Amino acid sequence: MTKLIKMFSVALLLLVIGCKKQNNNIVDIRVSDLQTVTSTHSEIQLVDVRTPEECKNGMINKAINIDVTSPDFEEKALRELKKDAPVYLYCRSGGRSIIAAEMLAEKGFEIYNLEGGYLNWKEENK
Repeated sequence: MTKLIKMFSVALLLLVIGCKKQNNNIVDIRVSDLQTVTSTHSEIQLVDVRTPEECKNGMINKAINIDVTSPDFEEKALRELKKDAPVYLYCRSGGRSIIAAEMLAEKGFEIYNLEGGYLNWKEENK
């Protein structure tokens, strides 16, 4: 029984470590960090990865929409974004933007992901 518990503990530890591992080209940022960037840079690659329908309810100023659930997401991103400049991503609450971040980081982009997404942005910008 003790051997089984040790094996389970090791497996759980590896799972937790694996879940926390994030691509080196991805940095999570707070709303205040993004506010600083958007206010100090006239040109910024800010991408809202929500659906166009969700974007109708509002977007962060200077953002473009590239829907991560679209089958041609990668193609659109590669066509519209520059690899030599950072890319800032957000979605509704942070889940889809992480998926987009991982996809783009694998293509060589430097990614900054907004923690808490648009919901967090709206909450802190009331």
